[in-house]
Amino acid sequence: MTTALLVIDVQQGLCEGEHDAFESQEVIGRINQVSKKARAAGALVVFIQHESTTGYLEFETDAWQLARGLDMAPSDLRLRKTTPDSFHRTTLEQTLREHGVTELVICGMHTEFCVDTTTRRALALGFPVILVSDAHTTEGNRHLSATQVIRHHNETLTNISSFGPRARAVSAGDLSLGVDVGVGVDVR
Repeated sequence: MTTALLVIDVQQGLCEGEHDAFESQEVIGRINQVSKKARAAGALVVFIQHESTTGYLEFETDAWQLARGLDMAPSDLRLRKTTPDSFHRTTLEQTLREHGVTELVICGMHTEFCVDTTTRRALALGFPVILVSDAHTTEGNRHLSATQVIRHHNETLTNISSFGPRARAVSAGDLSLGVDVGVGVDVR
């Protein structure tokens, strides 16, 4: 399989200050670990940035920038989006098809919004997904803690079978990319 890593919305405005996501710095460290593995295996690495036309996460503001401490290589791609679905009104699907990608590794922010929506859309488009179980995060909400949201989505997304392709949850440490791309340990 040809794999691509999608790093979704790991931006300063979601990792610092008022909207700092749960364990964002630890998650950034795990994302760096995963992206290093992906690059070493020759996988495509795509950094996706959410933006709005005004206010919070406005294009080119400090909050919109990739998070401090996030490792990016010159070969990595960047993609802008305006909805929780990284495929909607973007060139993501076309880019993946042009690179012959057949499987996705997904991590980033926020679990219940952009990570969830992009994972479901990837499955609907025929891409099996490895969800990096400890490399996506959120702020949580008034009903669920961030930890509960993360656990819920690791369980829920990996139990969807109606699309055909499946998602499986693998920790950053257990993720293995290389000759047998996509082989990892299931940590649900």
